[in-house]
Amino acid sequence: MDIRQQVMADLKTAMKAKDMAQVARLRAITAKLKDLDVAARAGSGDVTESDVMGALRSMIKSRTESAALYRQGGRPELAEKEEGEIAVIESYLPQGPSDADLEAAVAEAVTSTGATSMKDMGKVMGVLKGRFGPALDAARAAPMVKAKLG
Repeated sequence: MDIRQQVMADLKTAMKAKDMAQVARLRAITAKLKDLDVAARAGSGDVTESDVMGALRSMIKSRTESAALYRQGGRPELAEKEEGEIAVIESYLPQGPSDADLEAAVAEAVTSTGATSMKDMGKVMGVLKGRFGPALDAARAAPMVKAKLG
């Protein structure tokens, strides 16, 4: 079952259970997926699972930033709401590699590509994307690659 089907099935379940908080979270995800569909119709045509995962990751990033701002502004209840949405969104993403696995893969990719400077970061990231596919969180991998390349 792909992500879109899983979200729709979970939305139906939440509606039947009258869990309005969960329904609202899932509707936010379906709205983002519909935005992807509209953009695809205007552009290339098809929405891939990789596109869906990218959209979910962008939702997580924006909510993480919002939660931090809410905490700075003294609104912990709104920060907790955002964190609840993050947890729901993360449940639809594939489990990425652990930090140790990612560190090892970065070291291996740096040696296999012969990367020596930041100019080679794209090559290293390409190898990592090929190895992990859509499960790779580039926001986690990039700092590790930068640290290795100096």
